[in-house]
Amino acid sequence: MDIDTFTRREKMLKLREELLAVEEDRLAGRAGTTPDELDSYLESIIDEVEHGKKASI
Repeated sequence: MDIDTFTRREKMLKLREELLAVEEDRLAGRAGTTPDELDSYLESIIDEVEHGKKASI
């Protein structure tokens, strides 16, 4: 596996871990982010993964 593929895989695993944490918080009734905030965050992560841009959070 080349370094670019490895880096992309690691970013995707991090995203999955973050999404699972958010879902656990939601199921436990803890306050989270609005759907618009989440959508913006996910778009920035996807953009980072696809284009190598740093996410702006």
